[in-house]
Amino acid sequence: MEWDEFAHWGKYIADWSADYRKTLRDRPVRAQTAPGEIKAQLPVSPPEQAEAMDAIMADFEGIVMPGMTHWQHPRFFAYFPANAAPPSILAEMLVSTVAAQCMLWQTSPAATEVEGVMVDWLRQALGLADGYTGVIQDSASSATLSAVLTMRERATGFTGNQDGLSTKGQLRIYCSDQVHSSIDRACWVAGIGQANLVKIPTNGPRHSMDVAALKAAIAKDRANGHTPAGIVAITGGTGVGACDILGPVLEVAKAENLYTHLDAAWAGAAMICPELRSDFWADVDDFDSIVFNPHKWLGAQFDCSVQFLKDPQPQLNTLKIEPEYLKTTGESVTNYSEWTIPLGRRFRALKIWFLIRSYGLEGLRTRIRNHILWAGELCEELRGIAGFEIVTEPILSLFSFRCPGDDDCQQRLVDAINDDGRIYVTQGLFGDRKIIRFQVGQFDTTRADVMMAYSVIKDIWQREIKPN
Repeated sequence: MEWDEFAHWGKYIADWSADYRKTLRDRPVRAQTAPGEIKAQLPVSPPEQAEAMDAIMADFEGIVMPGMTHWQHPRFFAYFPANAAPPSILAEMLVSTVAAQCMLWQTSPAATEVEGVMVDWLRQALGLADGYTGVIQDSASSATLSAVLTMRERATGFTGNQDGLSTKGQLRIYCSDQVHSSIDRACWVAGIGQANLVKIPTNGPRHSMDVAALKAAIAKDRANGHTPAGIVAITGGTGVGACDILGPVLEVAKAENLYTHLDAAWAGAAMICPELRSDFWADVDDFDSIVFNPHKWLGAQFDCSVQFLKDPQPQLNTLKIEPEYLKTTGESVTNYSEWTIPLGRRFRALKIWFLIRSYGLEGLRTRIRNHILWAGELCEELRGIAGFEIVTEPILSLFSFRCPGDDDCQQRLVDAINDDGRIYVTQGLFGDRKIIRFQVGQFDTTRADVMMAYSVIKDIWQREIKPN
C-alpha cells in the first residue's frame, strides 16, 4: 500500500467509524452469531497474492462485524465499561501512525515525560497525596501482578528473583472474598500459589473485609511458620462493588509490616468527584500501590491502567533489569520499562492528555454523577416489579437483583435479555446464589437508555420466563 492509498482509506475508515458510533443504538448490543460461524467464512490458507483494500473492507463489514459485541453501545450494562471517547481514539490513531516503541526515555522522550505529567494530573484529579508517582500499565492485572511480585520480593529480602522460592517457605497474601480473579492469577504467576492466597470473609453494607478475621488469619499463619507478605484491598469489587474500609486494613498492615495494594480498577475513576471520597477513599494515602483503569469509567480507550506508587523503589528493586543495550548515558532519566513487567511500551499517555483536555475534569465528573444517579433510579424501578429482589444495593453505579425463581430462572432471564439484543447484562454469584448484575458506565449512555432497561427486563420476564 502506498501512502496516497493509505490516506484515501484513512478517510474512508474515519467516516465509517463516525457512522458506526452514531448508529450503535440500531444494533443488538451482543454479537448474535453462533460458535464457529465466523471461522467458517474465513479461508483456511493465507492468500499468495495481494488483495484489494476494498475487498478486505467488504469482508470486514460482512464477516467480522456481525461477530462483534458492541462495547461502545449506550445500552452496554454488562461487566464494566471499556470506554473509548472520540478524542482518545484520535490520540490512538496518532500513536499508531508514529508507531514508537517507548520503552526508554531516549526511545521517545516525549512519551516518557508526558506519561509522568499525566500520572500526576490523575493523582491530583483523584485527590491523592503529593509524593505519589506511578506508571501507566496495560491493565489492572499487570499492575496487580507487579504489586504481588513486589510483596514477594520484599518479604524475602529481595532474594526471590535471584534464588527462587524453594527455600523461602510459604508466603501468604491476604484479601477479601470479593476480589477480582486477577488477584488469584497474580498469586499463580508469582509462584505464591492459590493455597497461599488467604481470602477473608466480608460483612457490612459494602461487603467489606472483616478486619478481626484478617488479624486472626495473620496471627495463625505466623504461629504456623508462614510468612505474611502483603494485603490486597478493594474499592469497587467486580462482583457487587464491594469496598473495604481502608483505614482499619492499613492499620493491620502497618502493625504487621506488610506491603499493601489497592484494587480500584473500576471505582477509582469516580474519585474525581470530591463528594465521593469520604465514603470510598478515606485513608487511601497510606497504600503502597493503587491501581485504577482510565479505560473503564473515565473514557480512555483500552488499554490504559494507572498504577500509583507511594515509593517506586521496592517495585524497581523487584522488576528492574538493565543489560548494557538498555543503559542510558548522560543525565538521570526515568525509564518506565523498569517499572513494569513488559519491556515494550506504547505511548498510552497521549490519549489521557487528549481526553482530559477535551472534556475537562468537570465534564468527566458530570458523566459519572449521572451514571450513579440513573443506576439508583433504575434500581428503584426494578424493586417495584412484583417478586423481584434487590440483592445488593447500588454501590456507585452497580447493583444486583434476582427475579422470582431459582438460579436456573436467573440464568434464563439473563440469556433471554442478551438474545433479545436491546441491552446487555451479566450474571454473577453472591452468597452462593446467582444474581443479575447491572452497571451503568458507558460513556455515551443517556437516562433514556438506562430506563429502557426497565422495560426490557420487565417485558422479557413476563413474556418468556414468568410461570403461567
